Amino acid sequence: MHILRIDIAGLRRFDRVSLAAGPGLNLLTGPNGAGKTSVLEALHLMAYGRSFRGRVRDGLVRQGAAAVEVFVEWREASGRVHRAGLRHSGQAWEGRLDGAAVDHLGELCAAFAVVSFEPGSHVLITGGSEGRRRLLDWGLFHVEPDFLPLWRRYARALKQRNALLKIQAAARELDAWDRELVEAGEPITRHRRDYLDLWVPRFQAAAAGLLPAGGPATLGFLPGWREELPLADALLLARDRDRTMGHTSVGPHRADWRVDYRDFPGREALSRGQAKLTALALLLSQAEQHAALRGDWPVVALDDLASELDRPHQQRVLEWLHASGAQVFLTGTEPPPALAQMPVPPPVKRFHVEQGQLSPETPGA
Repeated sequence: MHILRIDIAGLRRFDRVSLAAGPGLNLLTGPNGAGKTSVLEALHLMAYGRSFRGRVRDGLVRQGAAAVEVFVEWREASGRVHRAGLRHSGQAWEGRLDGAAVDHLGELCAAFAVVSFEPGSHVLITGGSEGRRRLLDWGLFHVEPDFLPLWRRYARALKQRNALLKIQAAARELDAWDRELVEAGEPITRHRRDYLDLWVPRFQAAAAGLLPAGGPATLGFLPGWREELPLADALLLARDRDRTMGHTSVGPHRADWRVDYRDFPGREALSRGQAKLTALALLLSQAEQHAALRGDWPVVALDDLASELDRPHQQRVLEWLHASGAQVFLTGTEPPPALAQMPVPPPVKRFHVEQGQLSPETPGA
């Protein structure tokens, strides 16, 4: 997919800006704090319902503005053009997709595909399970039509079961919601496991290129309960403990997955730089998997690549993306040095961002 136009209002330093994007590399440069990253945040907000820096209410709305507003127009590989808009105050939101109102934020997220790499991406490896689970589910939202309904069904059942646990409800009431969790949760788990199995060879290839010192890499799936048990049995065995705690302690909402390298002892032993390269290998390989399954590359957003990677790794990533045909948004205080060293430089559309203003640069200027 290729973004044609982005309009942003009320987001951090931006009052109102508009960007007409190019199909290849879109380079946004300017001083620190100018608002370059905010453009990528707007894309991430439309694709995930939140910024990669946190929730909308955590400082995303410009001071004095009632809400963040983002409008994106993009073209699929098939040639079809879509338009989507989102207005989010941090408390309430409204969205439209191709002229129709959307009832669930997930409908926008499933329609608009963006893969983001930013300075905090290493927490995919070093942080808790929620980020990894969200990344896995993002991929499934886009390629498995029944995954989003299953996920919603499971979330509703989980909410009901937790409410009953808090009031010490009768066993028969819990039994009904246990069945609902099983009927939605087991297909969710199968989808996650199958998707991860497909992802492994693409990740292995990306990791070998970015972090060869680690040796062969693998992805291991953890379903959220003891694998030797059916989910129904796991819920029943955990019921007394769940009553005490007041929430459901086992199930797909506790799922996780891990990255293992043959020549590194564990993810806790990875340096910050190795964790970043691992996260980048995950994100790029997932973008490639999305393209293989959907026939259309997601947009790739890279925040401050030059400060995150050394020059050889920058060049390797930029050459790989250029060969893929993906549309890329790249930020930095200046163009990455590796760009000039590429044997076949990609077409670049340049923008300058400063003091909350965004303007295209004249070629050769």
